[in-house]
Amino acid sequence: MSLTNKVVLVTGAGQGIGKAIALRLAKDGADVALVDVKPEGIQAVAEEIRALGRKATTFVADVSKQDQVFAAVDHTERELGGFDIIVNNAGISQVASLLEVTPQEVERIQAINVHGVLWGIQAAAKKLKALKKPGKIINASSIAGHDGFALLGVYSSTKFAVRALTQAAAKELASDGITVNAYCPGVVGTDMWVDIDQRMADITGAPVGATYKKYVEGIALGRAQTPEDVAGFVSYLAGPDADYMTGQSPLIDGGLVYR
Repeated sequence: MSLTNKVVLVTGAGQGIGKAIALRLAKDGADVALVDVKPEGIQAVAEEIRALGRKATTFVADVSKQDQVFAAVDHTERELGGFDIIVNNAGISQVASLLEVTPQEVERIQAINVHGVLWGIQAAAKKLKALKKPGKIINASSIAGHDGFALLGVYSSTKFAVRALTQAAAKELASDGITVNAYCPGVVGTDMWVDIDQRMADITGAPVGATYKKYVEGIALGRAQTPEDVAGFVSYLAGPDADYMTGQSPLIDGGLVYR
Protein backbone atom coordinates (compact mmCIF):
# COMPACT_ATOMS: atom_id res chain seq x y z
CA MET A 1 0.00 0.00 0.00
CA SER A 2 1.37 3.34 -1.10
CA LEU A 3 0.88 5.17 2.23
CA THR A 4 2.19 2.50 4.58
CA ASN A 5 3.82 4.06 7.66
CA LYS A 6 2.64 7.56 6.71
CA VAL A 7 0.81 9.73 9.23
CA VAL A 8 -2.01 11.87 7.87
CA LEU A 9 -4.19 14.54 9.48
CA VAL A 10 -7.62 15.15 7.91
CA THR A 11 -9.79 18.09 8.96
CA GLY A 12 -13.55 17.95 8.68
CA ALA A 13 -13.20 14.18 8.98
CA GLY A 14 -16.44 13.37 10.77
CA GLN A 15 -18.68 13.08 7.73
CA GLY A 16 -18.99 13.40 3.98
CA ILE A 17 -15.87 13.93 1.91
CA GLY A 18 -13.58 14.16 4.94
CA LYS A 19 -14.76 10.81 6.26
CA ALA A 20 -14.30 9.18 2.85
CA ILE A 21 -10.80 10.62 2.55
CA ALA A 22 -9.79 9.41 6.00
CA LEU A 23 -11.06 5.89 5.33
CA ARG A 24 -9.43 5.70 1.90
CA LEU A 25 -6.05 6.83 3.20
CA ALA A 26 -6.28 4.30 6.01
CA LYS A 27 -7.05 1.57 3.47
CA ASP A 28 -3.94 2.72 1.59
CA GLY A 29 -1.87 2.09 4.72
CA ALA A 30 -1.80 5.41 6.57
CA ASP A 31 -2.38 6.08 10.24
CA VAL A 32 -4.89 8.90 10.50
CA ALA A 33 -5.63 11.79 12.84
CA LEU A 34 -9.26 12.85 12.56
CA VAL A 35 -10.04 16.50 13.29
CA ASP A 36 -13.50 18.05 13.44
CA VAL A 37 -15.38 20.67 15.40
CA LYS A 38 -17.79 17.95 16.61
CA PRO A 39 -16.52 14.88 18.48
CA GLU A 40 -19.26 12.38 17.62
CA GLY A 41 -18.51 11.75 13.97
CA ILE A 42 -14.75 11.42 14.28
CA GLN A 43 -15.05 8.89 17.09
CA ALA A 44 -17.10 6.62 14.83
CA VAL A 45 -14.69 7.07 11.91
CA ALA A 46 -11.76 6.27 14.20
CA GLU A 47 -13.37 2.93 15.07
CA GLU A 48 -13.75 2.12 11.38
CA ILE A 49 -10.08 2.90 10.78
CA ARG A 50 -8.95 0.75 13.68
CA ALA A 51 -11.05 -2.09 12.29
CA LEU A 52 -8.91 -1.81 9.15
CA GLY A 53 -5.81 -2.44 11.24
CA ARG A 54 -4.53 1.13 11.18
CA LYS A 55 -3.99 3.58 14.03
CA ALA A 56 -6.38 6.47 14.51
CA THR A 57 -6.62 9.38 16.90
CA THR A 58 -9.20 12.16 17.24
CA PHE A 59 -8.92 15.84 18.07
CA VAL A 60 -11.71 18.37 18.41
CA ALA A 61 -10.76 21.71 16.88
CA ASP A 62 -12.24 24.74 15.15
CA VAL A 63 -10.03 25.24 12.09
CA SER A 64 -10.74 28.97 12.06
CA LYS A 65 -8.60 29.22 15.23
CA GLN A 66 -4.88 29.17 14.46
CA ASP A 67 -3.84 27.85 17.87
CA GLN A 68 -6.28 24.95 17.64
CA VAL A 69 -4.95 23.87 14.25
CA PHE A 70 -1.36 23.94 15.54
CA ALA A 71 -2.49 21.94 18.58
CA ALA A 72 -4.09 19.36 16.29
CA VAL A 73 -0.83 18.88 14.39
CA ASP A 74 1.13 18.55 17.64
CA HIS A 75 -1.41 16.01 18.89
CA THR A 76 -1.04 14.01 15.67
CA GLU A 77 2.73 13.74 15.97
CA ARG A 78 2.55 12.88 19.65
CA GLU A 79 -0.17 10.22 19.38
CA LEU A 80 0.78 8.61 16.07
CA GLY A 81 4.55 8.96 16.25
CA GLY A 82 5.09 11.19 13.26
CA PHE A 83 3.59 13.58 10.73
CA ASP A 84 3.72 13.45 6.93
CA ILE A 85 0.57 14.79 5.28
CA ILE A 86 -2.26 17.20 6.03
CA VAL A 87 -5.57 17.30 4.19
CA ASN A 88 -7.18 20.69 4.85
CA ASN A 89 -10.67 19.46 4.00
CA ALA A 90 -12.91 21.31 6.47
CA GLY A 91 -15.21 23.88 4.93
CA ILE A 92 -18.73 25.26 4.83
CA SER A 93 -21.04 26.48 2.08
CA GLN A 94 -23.04 29.67 1.82
CA VAL A 95 -25.92 30.47 -0.51
CA ALA A 96 -26.71 34.18 -0.68
CA SER A 97 -26.97 36.98 -3.18
CA LEU A 98 -23.92 39.22 -3.27
CA LEU A 99 -26.31 42.12 -2.71
CA GLU A 100 -27.68 40.62 0.50
CA VAL A 101 -24.79 38.84 2.23
CA THR A 102 -23.92 40.25 5.65
CA PRO A 103 -20.53 41.08 7.15
CA GLN A 104 -21.02 38.36 9.74
CA GLU A 105 -21.71 35.74 7.05
CA VAL A 106 -18.65 36.78 5.06
CA GLU A 107 -16.42 36.72 8.13
CA ARG A 108 -17.58 33.24 9.13
CA ILE A 109 -17.03 31.55 5.76
CA GLN A 110 -13.70 33.30 5.24
CA ALA A 111 -12.55 32.21 8.70
CA ILE A 112 -13.27 28.55 8.02
CA ASN A 113 -12.66 28.11 4.28
CA VAL A 114 -9.67 30.43 3.85
CA HIS A 115 -8.11 31.03 7.26
CA GLY A 116 -8.57 27.36 8.17
CA VAL A 117 -6.56 26.32 5.12
CA LEU A 118 -3.90 28.95 5.83
CA TRP A 119 -3.48 27.80 9.44
CA GLY A 120 -3.25 24.19 8.21
CA ILE A 121 -0.54 25.14 5.73
CA GLN A 122 1.36 26.98 8.45
CA ALA A 123 1.08 24.25 11.05
CA ALA A 124 1.97 21.42 8.68
CA ALA A 125 4.91 23.25 7.11
CA LYS A 126 6.40 24.25 10.45
CA LYS A 127 6.04 20.71 11.79
CA LEU A 128 7.61 19.15 8.69
CA LYS A 129 10.49 21.64 8.81
CA ALA A 130 11.05 20.88 12.49
CA LEU A 131 11.12 17.17 11.69
CA LYS A 132 13.47 17.87 8.75
CA LYS A 133 11.42 15.75 6.38
CA PRO A 134 9.48 16.24 3.14
CA GLY A 135 5.71 16.07 3.16
CA LYS A 136 2.46 16.93 1.46
CA ILE A 137 -0.16 19.60 2.02
CA ILE A 138 -3.49 18.99 0.29
CA ASN A 139 -6.24 21.62 0.31
CA ALA A 140 -9.97 21.55 -0.47
CA SER A 141 -10.97 23.88 -3.27
CA SER A 142 -13.96 23.33 -5.58
CA ILE A 143 -15.35 23.77 -9.07
CA ALA A 144 -16.38 27.08 -7.50
CA GLY A 145 -12.67 27.86 -7.27
CA HIS A 146 -12.55 27.83 -11.07
CA ASP A 147 -15.97 29.35 -11.87
CA GLY A 148 -17.88 31.89 -9.82
CA PHE A 149 -21.45 30.64 -9.39
CA ALA A 150 -24.53 32.84 -8.96
CA LEU A 151 -25.79 32.86 -5.35
CA LEU A 152 -22.52 31.17 -4.36
CA GLY A 153 -20.39 34.24 -4.94
CA VAL A 154 -18.74 34.55 -1.54
CA TYR A 155 -18.30 30.78 -1.29
CA SER A 156 -16.68 30.85 -4.75
CA SER A 157 -14.34 33.63 -3.63
CA THR A 158 -13.12 31.48 -0.74
CA LYS A 159 -12.35 28.60 -3.07
CA PHE A 160 -10.50 30.88 -5.51
CA ALA A 161 -8.50 32.01 -2.47
CA VAL A 162 -7.59 28.40 -1.66
CA ARG A 163 -6.14 28.02 -5.16
CA ALA A 164 -4.05 31.17 -4.61
CA LEU A 165 -2.79 29.94 -1.24
CA THR A 166 -1.97 26.58 -2.81
CA GLN A 167 0.11 28.15 -5.57
CA ALA A 168 1.94 30.55 -3.25
CA ALA A 169 2.67 27.88 -0.64
CA ALA A 170 3.94 25.50 -3.31
CA LYS A 171 6.48 28.11 -4.39
CA GLU A 172 7.52 28.98 -0.85
CA LEU A 173 7.88 25.39 0.37
CA ALA A 174 9.35 23.58 -2.64
CA SER A 175 12.92 23.96 -1.42
CA ASP A 176 11.93 22.10 1.77
CA GLY A 177 10.60 19.15 -0.21
CA ILE A 178 6.99 19.98 0.70
CA THR A 179 4.43 19.81 -2.09
CA VAL A 180 1.15 21.70 -1.96
CA ASN A 181 -1.84 20.81 -4.13
CA ALA A 182 -5.62 21.14 -4.01
CA TYR A 183 -8.59 19.12 -5.19
CA CYS A 184 -11.67 20.65 -6.77
CA PRO A 185 -14.81 18.50 -6.45
CA GLY A 186 -18.10 19.20 -8.19
CA VAL A 187 -21.62 18.19 -7.17
CA VAL A 188 -21.11 15.68 -4.39
CA GLY A 189 -24.04 13.87 -2.81
CA THR A 190 -23.43 15.04 0.76
CA ASP A 191 -25.28 17.05 3.41
CA MET A 192 -23.58 20.20 2.09
CA TRP A 193 -25.41 19.85 -1.22
CA VAL A 194 -28.68 19.15 0.58
CA ASP A 195 -28.22 22.50 2.32
CA ILE A 196 -27.24 24.28 -0.91
CA ASP A 197 -30.30 22.91 -2.71
CA GLN A 198 -32.63 23.95 0.12
CA ARG A 199 -31.22 27.47 0.25
CA MET A 200 -31.45 27.79 -3.54
CA ALA A 201 -35.11 26.77 -3.28
CA ASP A 202 -35.70 29.35 -0.56
CA ILE A 203 -34.15 32.16 -2.59
CA THR A 204 -35.30 31.34 -6.12
CA GLY A 205 -38.61 29.64 -5.47
CA ALA A 206 -37.50 26.54 -7.33
CA PRO A 207 -38.83 23.22 -6.01
CA VAL A 208 -36.61 21.44 -3.50
CA GLY A 209 -34.33 19.14 -5.48
CA ALA A 210 -34.50 21.17 -8.69
CA THR A 211 -31.15 22.91 -8.32
CA TYR A 212 -29.36 19.67 -7.47
CA LYS A 213 -31.03 17.96 -10.44
CA LYS A 214 -30.06 20.79 -12.80
CA TYR A 215 -26.39 20.60 -11.88
CA VAL A 216 -26.27 16.80 -11.98
CA GLU A 217 -27.83 16.81 -15.45
CA GLY A 218 -24.92 18.95 -16.61
CA ILE A 219 -22.29 16.36 -15.59
CA ALA A 220 -20.81 14.58 -18.61
CA LEU A 221 -20.48 11.26 -16.80
CA GLY A 222 -24.18 11.32 -16.02
CA ARG A 223 -24.26 11.02 -12.25
CA ALA A 224 -23.58 12.93 -9.07
CA GLN A 225 -20.18 12.57 -7.48
CA THR A 226 -19.65 10.39 -4.42
CA PRO A 227 -17.32 11.21 -1.53
CA GLU A 228 -15.34 8.13 -2.56
CA ASP A 229 -14.73 9.65 -6.01
CA VAL A 230 -13.04 12.58 -4.31
CA ALA A 231 -11.17 10.37 -1.86
CA GLY A 232 -9.62 8.36 -4.69
CA PHE A 233 -8.09 11.50 -6.16
CA VAL A 234 -6.87 12.72 -2.77
CA SER A 235 -5.22 9.32 -2.34
CA TYR A 236 -3.30 9.97 -5.54
CA LEU A 237 -2.21 13.42 -4.31
CA ALA A 238 -1.09 11.92 -1.00
CA GLY A 239 0.83 9.07 -2.58
CA PRO A 240 4.25 8.79 -4.23
CA ASP A 241 2.89 9.00 -7.78
CA ALA A 242 2.19 12.71 -7.15
CA ASP A 243 5.67 13.50 -5.79
CA TYR A 244 6.51 15.66 -8.83
CA MET A 245 3.25 17.63 -8.71
CA THR A 246 2.92 20.90 -6.80
CA GLY A 247 0.92 24.12 -6.93
CA GLN A 248 -1.95 22.52 -8.84
CA SER A 249 -5.73 22.52 -8.25
CA PRO A 250 -7.21 19.95 -10.63
CA LEU A 251 -10.91 19.48 -11.19
CA ILE A 252 -12.41 16.15 -10.17
CA ASP A 253 -16.06 16.69 -11.11
CA GLY A 254 -17.17 14.11 -13.69
CA GLY A 255 -17.06 16.67 -16.50
CA LEU A 256 -18.93 19.80 -15.40
CA VAL A 257 -16.37 22.62 -15.45
CA TYR A 258 -13.59 22.46 -18.03
CA ARG A 259 -10.17 24.11 -17.82
